[in-house]
Amino acid sequence: MTSLVIAEHDNASIRPATLNTVTAASQCGGEVHVLVAGKDAAAAAQAASQIAGVTKVIHVDGDHFAHGLAENMAAQVISIASAYSHILFPATASGKNIAPRVAALLDVGQISDITKVDAADTFERPIYAGNAIAIVQSLDAIKVITVRTTGFDAAASTGGAAAIETLAGVADSGKSSFLGSEIAKSDRPELTAAKIIVSGGRALGSSEKFNEVLIPLADKLGAALGASRAAVDAGYAPNDWQVGQTGKIVAPQLYVAVGISGAIQHLAGMKDSKVIVAINKDGEAPIFSVADYGLEADLFTAVPELIAAL
Repeated sequence: MTSLVIAEHDNASIRPATLNTVTAASQCGGEVHVLVAGKDAAAAAQAASQIAGVTKVIHVDGDHFAHGLAENMAAQVISIASAYSHILFPATASGKNIAPRVAALLDVGQISDITKVDAADTFERPIYAGNAIAIVQSLDAIKVITVRTTGFDAAASTGGAAAIETLAGVADSGKSSFLGSEIAKSDRPELTAAKIIVSGGRALGSSEKFNEVLIPLADKLGAALGASRAAVDAGYAPNDWQVGQTGKIVAPQLYVAVGISGAIQHLAGMKDSKVIVAINKDGEAPIFSVADYGLEADLFTAVPELIAAL
């Protein structure tokens, strides 16, 4: 058995989600290969070769792979898929875009969002917003899997010495083209990779209060900023800050929930955090059921006091 991990990268370095996916692949048994398809991505391929546990890196270069368009990526994966028993993607926007195409072209079922590998053909994944765990067995010859990165520790990014094999890429499918992107600039850590996250909820009352209360705390902690769906829907925070079942799944070392009641939709996105701190004036709020430390207090008083203490 050999597993293939589809690397996420920026053509120069490997993104953290790939490291978690390599760990999942290694638990499937056998060797782990990594596909790095991009434009002038030799540096990313070299970085992938140093990941602990990786035995081979397949490097494919071409202009049409520069932005990871799903149609071209899927075609490239299909061209080498027959050599693998497992094909794994991070359960990110990119992975969720490419994996279903690969599964459909191979005529196999996709196994989505796994959090544990029980055996080479048996996996665990959360359902019902994380309230139940489904154990899924696949009899398909090639298993196409997306990996919830918070469920697996990251493989070491150094220490490996995998061979790099360069392949000629498949031709441009011509089905899609990259027009442009608008990238938000921030001095803060990326939400899904942050070790500390400060999140706010609807109780903050306005976008002005959201920023006034939470930004100083995040600055003190060196944290990323997040928000509940209610806060995002109310316009207090941008969409890409949303944590939850329909937002981003996070598992930082420290998660500070300020004015968040703890609706099931939100808990599904952050309950795997190592330490959860909740500040809420409602002592019956569901967030306290998952919090390691809870403070029943008015956030507009408690947070400034916490900042002063820090």
